[in-house]
Amino acid sequence: MTSIDPAAADTAARPRRRTHQRDLVTSVFDATDQWLTAQQVHSRLVGRGEPVGLATVYRTLAVLMETGGLDAIHSVNPPEWSYRRCSTQHHHHLTCRQCGKTVEIAAPPIENWAAYMASTHGFTAMQHTIEVSGLCPACQ
Repeated sequence: MTSIDPAAADTAARPRRRTHQRDLVTSVFDATDQWLTAQQVHSRLVGRGEPVGLATVYRTLAVLMETGGLDAIHSVNPPEWSYRRCSTQHHHHLTCRQCGKTVEIAAPPIENWAAYMASTHGFTAMQHTIEVSGLCPACQ
């Protein structure tokens, strides 16, 4: 989850019209449950003969993030964002570092701890992201 500034939140509250580009990018995520970077999405579209620019892919990914259509995680090595269609309920991810298999996980103890820490320090409107990575059984 990323924080949203007020201007972006105002934009996200307005209904968005359906566009051909959004349909194209969404179709890439319809075909996989893997995390994909903007460059990977672009490459798949170009490989299918779709005339879409990388900047359009980035803008479309941002819209899909704002509207809850995609989740994003930031990897450290290499430093980049990856995107995936996920459930709409609050959750975290357990991701295999080798093959990218992802399991959505609920973590009530972490939710309770985060809420407690926020209230202890007087914070409200708390958001948090927990990403756990390892090796899945198939990659061990």
